[in-house]
Amino acid sequence: MADTAGATVPVAFVFQQAGQPHVVTATAAVCVAWLCVLTGHQRYGLRFLGESRGLVTTLHDWLTLVGLLAVVRVLSSESSPPAVALLAVTPAPVLTALCRSLTHRHLKAQRRQARAVHRALVVGEARAVDRVVEQLASRTDHPYVVIGAVPVGESVPRSGIPEAGQLAGADRGDDGQAVLAAARRHGAETVLVAPGSLLYGERLRALSWTVHDAGLPLVIASGLADVALRRVRPSTAAGLHLLHVDPPVRRGPQLLLKSALDRAGAALGLALLAPLFVLLALAVRLDSDGPALYRQTRVGHRGEHFTMWKFRSMAVDADRLRPHLTSANDMDGPLFKMRADPRVTRLGRLLRRTSLDELPQLVNVLRGEMSLVGPRPPLPDEVSTYEGPALRRLLVKPGLTGPWQVSGRSDLSWDESLALDLRYADNWSLTTDLGLLARTFRAVVDGRGAY
Repeated sequence: MADTAGATVPVAFVFQQAGQPHVVTATAAVCVAWLCVLTGHQRYGLRFLGESRGLVTTLHDWLTLVGLLAVVRVLSSESSPPAVALLAVTPAPVLTALCRSLTHRHLKAQRRQARAVHRALVVGEARAVDRVVEQLASRTDHPYVVIGAVPVGESVPRSGIPEAGQLAGADRGDDGQAVLAAARRHGAETVLVAPGSLLYGERLRALSWTVHDAGLPLVIASGLADVALRRVRPSTAAGLHLLHVDPPVRRGPQLLLKSALDRAGAALGLALLAPLFVLLALAVRLDSDGPALYRQTRVGHRGEHFTMWKFRSMAVDADRLRPHLTSANDMDGPLFKMRADPRVTRLGRLLRRTSLDELPQLVNVLRGEMSLVGPRPPLPDEVSTYEGPALRRLLVKPGLTGPWQVSGRSDLSWDESLALDLRYADNWSLTTDLGLLARTFRAVVDGRGAY
């Protein structure tokens, strides 16, 4: 209904206001073409509907529509001015994208309550079952809820998932029937297999035949985690099914474009916000003794140190007092945050709540030390405690906003923050940045975790 309204109402209105003939015909043609494009791209299928906000895919669909209508225009000798025709079809993707975003939010809310999900039976060795169950339980933005497990071998899973059955360590030819019986007892809608040394090759193939012949879908857990789908390409070699995993983007034209957009956005922001900067600086000076700006050494891209700027939100001796407050830290890991930090000034609480204290970092972005989007810039003493995977978050520039800021900020644990940053660092793309920028406004208004 939203797609139909977006393709009919604007076209009819614009063509009528422009005095164009054949308003009904043009409206019907655009509506049919738009719905055909969306249907052809399977946007109404269960695999797509509500699973994504769809900003990029909506743009792709709209460009396809424009191309299709251009062909129809030539074949039918339609004579409306190109600017009028383009204006008429522009609202369609906007309304479609809005509808997809609302559908995505609704689906996420449903899944947080264990609704709109597939009941999955996990089959695999105990350690593999535990790994899959733990990964799925850590997030709710997916369609699977584990209702039982069928371990392979003698080991017992430790995840606490009910055991629906068990397969022998050696293939006895009855795997499929045992899994089907367990699926029927527990009402499973999907069989999720975690392959391992005891379940692979011909044994896995025979299991898939039995499950599919019974009409149940079968899903294979590859063992990869937090790798964006666009980086994975399936292929076949000598009968083997292979997954090619593209490396993260660390150089090339995309990063050059990101840098250019960062600096252009920072320059525009500084120009537009100059009056606000003056007002905030005066307010900070009047609220408490000390300078308006606070500078601090942070660690940036590939471990390089730089001076980060903020509007001062604490007393001037805040750094000297921090060692005395270590026992009151509300965060785990190397981060230090207090919900009721006595060093924060009256105005400082408002600045932090609204994230206005971060605005001077636009200067850091303009200088190339930071990006508009990226992980939060850590302190040197935090970095000194990093081990192994944590160092990977330094492979991209720190950002003015990023996954940490839009996902709860200081309400997140260290492990949750690190997981978000690593996911961003390994799967970065321009579309990811655009999505995080769009979510930043809501995060600022919400203020959750800002203290």
